[in-house]
Amino acid sequence: MCNPKGRNYQRLVDEGMVACPMALKNRFDKEGTESIRQQLAKKNYEVIHAYNPRALACGLRASRGTDIKIVAYRGVIGNISFLNPESWITFLHPRVSKIVCVADAIKDYLASLRFLWMHIPERKLQRIYKGHDLDWYQSPKADLTQFGVPEDAFVVCCTGRNTPRKGFDDLIEAIDKLPEDVDIHLLLVGDVIDNKEIQAQAAATSHPERIHFTGYRNDAPAIAAASDVFVLPSKEREGLPRAVIEAMVYGVTPVVTSVGGMPELVEDGVSGIVVEPKNAPGLSAAIERLYRDRELAASLGQAARQRIARHFHTSQTVTETGELYKSLTGRA
Repeated sequence: MCNPKGRNYQRLVDEGMVACPMALKNRFDKEGTESIRQQLAKKNYEVIHAYNPRALACGLRASRGTDIKIVAYRGVIGNISFLNPESWITFLHPRVSKIVCVADAIKDYLASLRFLWMHIPERKLQRIYKGHDLDWYQSPKADLTQFGVPEDAFVVCCTGRNTPRKGFDDLIEAIDKLPEDVDIHLLLVGDVIDNKEIQAQAAATSHPERIHFTGYRNDAPAIAAASDVFVLPSKEREGLPRAVIEAMVYGVTPVVTSVGGMPELVEDGVSGIVVEPKNAPGLSAAIERLYRDRELAASLGQAARQRIARHFHTSQTVTETGELYKSLTGRA
């Protein structure tokens, strides 16, 4: 049951799966809850796997009075508390059997939550990396000249939502700290183009003509693929960022901060570079290092691609999720 406007809905239908259209308005959607309840009555369901808080809250209410196992999914750190009533109708609900964490960092965060005697039992937490397949990414590289980037420029790309925790300000400061002989163009992909403070910061740098805003794009992976380095300078609350994975698949060297699951994704000095968050000088040094040592950048990029292929492949996600279902239902 999923939103018919979702980008994978038609794919599910085309593959012959039973896909019931449902767009939940909020965590208290009575109509949506009733729709789930009616679906559960049609056959002997054993597991509900809810991929967002709305689905989790409504699925819990719809399955009240049954012995259906509830599996929740958590992709980011934060926003769960024993003092928050909304947490009790989602992840802290006693009927939640498992919380699938997309990274060990998220699992550790949930395990650390405490209030008086209350905590989330270790048995309820399981890390399953979200898998990818190199074959999914076949799009040709984007032409970056459409954004005003010179044809042979060394390009640093950053993709993310317009929110302070993504660290766009740190990245722009890092670019501005580069030595004069380091000629780098920065490409900022996403709705950060609407952030007036970031726009003003970029305009005040020594070389504002080297900072380019693309706005929201549907071809963000192809833009990253055409870049030399991909940076995600997040300050806090990251899971396993899809944008970093996509860049790594294309063999683009990642530079990330040690936030959330990113150090699990990128091995420092092996498949990319990891720096401390809120550290513009550290970001600047990492970018300069890759600019001056193109062989290092190329080798780290190829190692990044192989890391996704070997350690974050979709087949592992499928196998581990299947084993989780079997353990919950007692099936061999």
